[in-house]
Parts: sequence; C-alpha cells; structure tokens
Amino acid sequence: MLSRKVPLAELGEDRSIVPTFASRGLTEPVPRYELPDGPMPGDVAYLAIHHELALDGNPLLNMATFVTTWMDDHADRLIAETLNKNAIDWDEYPQTVEVQDRCVNILARLFHAEEHHDSVGTATVGSSEAIHLAGLAMKVRWRNAARAAGRRPGTPNIVMGAGVQVVWEKFARYFDVEPRYVPMTDRRFVIDVDEAMALVDENTIGLVGILGTTYTGEYEPIAELDAALESLCAERGLDVPIHVDAASGGFVAPFLQPDLRWDFRLGRVRSINVSGHKYGLVYPGIGWILWREQDDLPEELVFTVDYLGGSHATFGLNFSRGASQIVAQYYNFLRLGFDGYREIMSALAATTRWLRQRLAEMGPFSVVGDDDLPVVCVRLDGNEPFDVFDLSDALRTRGWIVPAYRMAPDAEDVAVLRIVVREGLSRDMAGNLADDIERAVEHLRRGPRPSLGGGAPAGSAVGRNTTRARSGRAASAQPGTGRKTRALC
Repeated sequence: MLSRKVPLAELGEDRSIVPTFASRGLTEPVPRYELPDGPMPGDVAYLAIHHELALDGNPLLNMATFVTTWMDDHADRLIAETLNKNAIDWDEYPQTVEVQDRCVNILARLFHAEEHHDSVGTATVGSSEAIHLAGLAMKVRWRNAARAAGRRPGTPNIVMGAGVQVVWEKFARYFDVEPRYVPMTDRRFVIDVDEAMALVDENTIGLVGILGTTYTGEYEPIAELDAALESLCAERGLDVPIHVDAASGGFVAPFLQPDLRWDFRLGRVRSINVSGHKYGLVYPGIGWILWREQDDLPEELVFTVDYLGGSHATFGLNFSRGASQIVAQYYNFLRLGFDGYREIMSALAATTRWLRQRLAEMGPFSVVGDDDLPVVCVRLDGNEPFDVFDLSDALRTRGWIVPAYRMAPDAEDVAVLRIVVREGLSRDMAGNLADDIERAVEHLRRGPRPSLGGGAPAGSAVGRNTTRARSGRAASAQPGTGRKTRALC
C-alpha cells in the first residue's frame, strides 16, 4: 500500500489528535502528520493508538482473508521472544539459520522432492517475495538457455490463468516480462489446458499453475498442465518449466488430498511457493520458495556470505527481516506434525462442507467452485431485489467481514460472496454466521437496500487488477550434516 504525503493546508482540523486521556498525561492536541515537539508518557501513547485501532475490523470475524489470525500462547511467546532478532544476521543468530534450514527440508519432503533431488529453498516475506524470486529465476534460466543455444533472446513471456494473484502482474511489469493470460469464462474460473498450450513458445520463461485460486479456492489442473506441456516441449524442442503458486493450497493438499499430483512428483514442476501465514497457520508475513534442483536456481542470482568460518547462500529481494515468523513456522511443524496438520485441515474441510450445505438450503445461493480449499464461494440465484454487495454490507452490521467481488475480466458478469474457513471459525461460529446471513437475506428482501448495488467494481477486492489489457489475453546437501536440502536466507 502506498501512502501519500498530504499538504498540511488540506488537513484542516484533521491535523491533530484531540486528547481523550487529558487527565492521564495529554492536555494539548498533538499533530498527526508531524513529529510532536516533545515526548509523552508511554501509556498515553499506547492508549491513543490502541483505541484508534479499535476502528479496524475484528480479525476473528474477518472471513475475507486467508491469513492466519490466531496462534496459541506458546507460539505467541516464541514470537515475542524473537521479535528483536534479525534473521539475516547469521553470525549473531546461527541457530535461526539452522531453524530455517530445517523448515526448508521439511517442506521439500512434504512436496515430494526425492532424496536424489538437490533441492534448495528460502524463507520470504510472504508469497509475494517468493513469486518475484521464482519468476526471476525462470527468466534468467530462460535467458541463459537461449544464449547457450546460440539464439538471441526475444521478449520473455509467462503464461498463466486470469485468476492469478495480482503479484504475478507486478512481477511481469517490474521485470519486463510479457504476461499471457488464459481468460476465465462465466462457467470456468481456472486455467484451460489447451488455451494455455496455445500461448507457449520459445520465449516462454514458464507456466504458472495455481493450487487454490483466491477467487473460488479451486485447484488448477496442474497434472494435466504438466502432461500437455511435456508433450508440447518434446514436439517443439522446448524446455518450459511449471511454477506452482501454492500460496493457499500448499499446506492443504498434502493433508487432505495426499494422492493429488501437483508438486515435485511432476517432471515439469521446477519450483513451488507457499504461504506459511495462510494454512501454514503462522501470523503474517512468512512465505517459502523451493526449487526442485539447485540447477533450477541460476547460480548468478545466489550470493554467498561467510559466517562463523563457514558460509551461507542468500537469494532475496530484501535483506533484513524478523526471525519470529520463521521460528513460529518451525514451532508449528514440531507442535503439530503431519497428523496435527491433517486433523486441523480435516476439521476446516468439515466446517466448509457444512456451511456450503447450509447456504445451499437457504434458497438464493448456488455454490461456485470445487471442494478444494476450505473456502465457501456462492453466487445469488434468481431475481432477488439485492445483490452480493448489498449482502456483504448488511453482514458488516454484525461485525462480519465477508467480501463480495466480481470475477476477473471475461467473467466479470459473475459476482460472488466468499467465506474463507480458517482455524478459529468453529462450527458454532459458522452457525452464527449462517444465521446472520439468513437474517440479512430476509431483511434485504423486505427493507431498503444498504447500498446502491453492484457496489464493488471489478478489481476492488481479493487480488483483481482492473489495469489488465484484455487484448493481450485470448538446496544442496551440506557435507557432514546429513541434511539433504539447503536453505537460502
């Protein structure tokens, strides 16, 4: 989010915070957009900010976000104890590096990197950084291959479905890559395999498959993409990798759909990103990026830094970052294990099925998407005197944050309501939500509409970008350690 410096002349009375705790230390207004002349007591500053932030929504009632809003007390304690650690300071905090190495190893094996695979990976600041790193690695790998073949590289392109998160468009724009989108339709909200293959050529740096779209929670057909791409590459003499954006599904599929082939079991899948702060059950922001083999990450992108007489490799867009989320991720791995994650994901899936059934029984809703992620996505049927945007507004009167939005271009006539089922939404709370939805529907049928309808323009929620042009879219082993996978800080 970009913030703008506002001229003081435009602010008027908004320039100052009017004290509400005057008897406890504040007797004069303090400026909002300039440094105050002097200090104030810590408890007063705390209360002023604490009470202002109460205007934010309740995270536990936020059904819009995939991001974790609750961790247990032991995790909270570990996070507090490590907030002052900079994860990049390897010589001062070598055990934090060791913890990250362990997490990368755990994830590589969870995603079926075989023991002979020389996998590498790193923690990132969410999947956004991970996606930029994955795209950059694909671009450099493509460029190097073209030069080695004696071919002058053309304009690089990347093929993906229109349902990708907006960070993929950011990557394409920031790193001068042409994005080629497979459009949605009003009945299909994931990538089409044949249409994707038609966009691949010698300048394609990679193909993106999404394991859990932000629109509907559906998994894209990654195994089918892999088979079709393998055939196409053999026919044309190409070598195009698949990157799996598993930001949402990477911590779900291994536990709920273990036989689903989407990961390193597929030959064309060369890299995977996953968000630890989504169904990895860690507070924001922590992401992970892994490559199947060390050769999938061009060596010129990796920097080696010495510490404690040894060295550690680094590949990232930022340098300093907190260690606490890495530690919290490892805590979850130790605390829950495979069976613990499976138990939680199974409970979320059960709540999701129950909530889908309850909404379907209400009458005006039809479910959109498959039973992949713990996500309930519905559209309105018939000729109701309100739309999903009105319903979203009505639910806010009870504190629920349930987003309504239109699909990506070429399917923007479809408007849906989406509920993300996260840990913390118990069956009882889901029942309360369903009851409130039912009451809101009845109220909207009888009374005035709370908004003008159609309220959110395409692109106003969950990762849409209205600037897309429609015309363009028809770790290696460390000797002596016994560890297979090396993490890059």
